[in-house]
Amino acid sequence: MPNFATLLKSEIARLARKEVRTEVESLRKASTAYRREIAELKRKVSQLERGLKVASKALPAVPKAAPVESSRTRIGAAGIRTLRSKLGLSAADFGKLAGVSGQSIYHWEQGKSVPRKSQLPKLVALRGLGKKEAWARLEKA
Repeated sequence: MPNFATLLKSEIARLARKEVRTEVESLRKASTAYRREIAELKRKVSQLERGLKVASKALPAVPKAAPVESSRTRIGAAGIRTLRSKLGLSAADFGKLAGVSGQSIYHWEQGKSVPRKSQLPKLVALRGLGKKEAWARLEKA
């Protein structure tokens, strides 16, 4: 008569194989489904790439536009102070030319605040002025 421990061991091994088989079967099915889905996606991608190639050949060649340079100007406190002194203007007069108050000019020069983006083009335009032209513009205003 076989040993009871041997019988128990063989029964446990049989049940374990059965459980593993059921778990592996569900994983195989999922793996097969994933592979099928991946293959379908690859087909779609290659089909879209072919369509894109055909469409790009059909379009007339468009010349590349020149890169647009961004007009990033840096105007700091020292620059505003230097510009104002170069033009020989008071903060109030310089403010009139820039379209802001004299107090704003003072704050910009002290570094307490900075000009808004909408005010930068006016300040950049003032950089190109000479003393005579600046005074002429002030007299017109």
